Amino acid sequence: MIVEWIIICVYSIALILIFLYALAQLNLLFNYLSARKKTVNCSIFDFSNSEEIPHVTIQLPVYNELYVMERLLNNIAKLDYPKEKLEIQVLDDSTDESFATTKSQIKQLQTTGLDIQHVTRSNRSGFKAGALKEGLKTAKGEFIAIFDADFLPKPNWLKRTIPYFKDAEIGVVQTRWGHLNRDYSILTRVQAFALDAHFTLEQVGRNSKGHFINFNGTAGVWRRECIIDAGNWEGDTLTEDLDLSYRAQLKNWKFKYLEEVETPAELPIVISAARSQQFRWNKGGAENFQKMASRVIKNDAVPFKTKLHSLLHLLNSTMFLNILIVAVLSIPMLYIKNEYEHLKVYFYVMSFFVFSTIIFFICYWFMYKNIYGGGFKKFIRYTGMFFTFFSIAMGFSLHNSIAVLEGHLGKKSDFIRTPKFNISTIKDNWKDNWKDNKYLTKNISPNVILEGILMLYFGFGMYSAFIVGDQGGDFELFPFHLMLFVGFGFVFFKSLTSKV
Repeated sequence: MIVEWIIICVYSIALILIFLYALAQLNLLFNYLSARKKTVNCSIFDFSNSEEIPHVTIQLPVYNELYVMERLLNNIAKLDYPKEKLEIQVLDDSTDESFATTKSQIKQLQTTGLDIQHVTRSNRSGFKAGALKEGLKTAKGEFIAIFDADFLPKPNWLKRTIPYFKDAEIGVVQTRWGHLNRDYSILTRVQAFALDAHFTLEQVGRNSKGHFINFNGTAGVWRRECIIDAGNWEGDTLTEDLDLSYRAQLKNWKFKYLEEVETPAELPIVISAARSQQFRWNKGGAENFQKMASRVIKNDAVPFKTKLHSLLHLLNSTMFLNILIVAVLSIPMLYIKNEYEHLKVYFYVMSFFVFSTIIFFICYWFMYKNIYGGGFKKFIRYTGMFFTFFSIAMGFSLHNSIAVLEGHLGKKSDFIRTPKFNISTIKDNWKDNWKDNKYLTKNISPNVILEGILMLYFGFGMYSAFIVGDQGGDFELFPFHLMLFVGFGFVFFKSLTSKV
């Protein structure tokens, strides 16, 4: 019975942690709905007065972005802002042929009167954080806007963000990510679904109540003074944006989140690219929990509720580990439940997962309705999308759990960039020629084999529903195992065909 009790305890703890996280999401939903009812009047710069228009530096940190550099630079050159008060830094760490073509395009743009500089380094020390820090040394702007290579801000972007810095306490203005290729495939729709939840429910829900949020690495603006005051960019985690965000807010800088300002970007269209991005984000989240949690707890100026939301925010990626634990132990739990009649009372804890799922379902519906509109047909479509998302997210749980464990255990790894494909609209036909992308790796990770084994394992879980006990089976966990089977199957077969 010792093994059985260990399984029950670990399973229950993981379920309860997931439930607590779901309750926090529900609280963010209430904050989000409350914020949408309020009109916030902010002091902003008057851009009709040229003396109030501040100097801005745009930083474009890039590394081997052959397929999107021309699009990026042409788009940035269209930003509507006084040229005499705008500087563009292309922070180029590239080591391939894109370096030469970028240099040539920059020279052409310079002939138009645009203040655009090609900033290079002899090594990639600190990766993206190191490049941003290096560029800051010579940046002319009072404010620093940052865009990754696949982001395409609209011409009026600076005029919709910079004015909010008239409030001297604001250190960052962050905008919402849009998705150029949301409907390209199931994979892109699932990624967009998850990101939309973050950029509506979570960012607004936290920011509206003064809780800590994060600069998302791109599509935002920093006050230069804020960066310096918070200790500048550091490259000791894979999510340098989350790191600096927390250090800045612990120094009492305010963040302004603009849900209404959308900055379109490209989602990874192959699973290998999505996996590398997910690994970096989740490992970086765990690294930042190790780095920042004690600072948040010990800071007496941070309110208790903000501390609680901050810790859950930093533990966001660790939820994948809890999900994996619950998933793997659910099959032994199914057999234990039907073997030991006197333990059945303890299995009411299983209902925590049902309640958590219902909470997520409700929270994400409001996000979905805000973007696509309501109505019965939209609700039916949303229901299908939610369970597709939930299944595939669980299918990523092994991959992301490994990233989380590495982050918590302090294992260091390089900053692996996400390959871009130059998709400007959903009509771009990359389905046949994406394999030509030179940045895609060709090896199959051992983790993919484990994901295939887990697919079979949860297939066994579905089979077990028919044979356990002496009352004709137990189907309470069958839907859960079906979603896990589908999710791990999707990740496994997509990874094989995409040559991870």
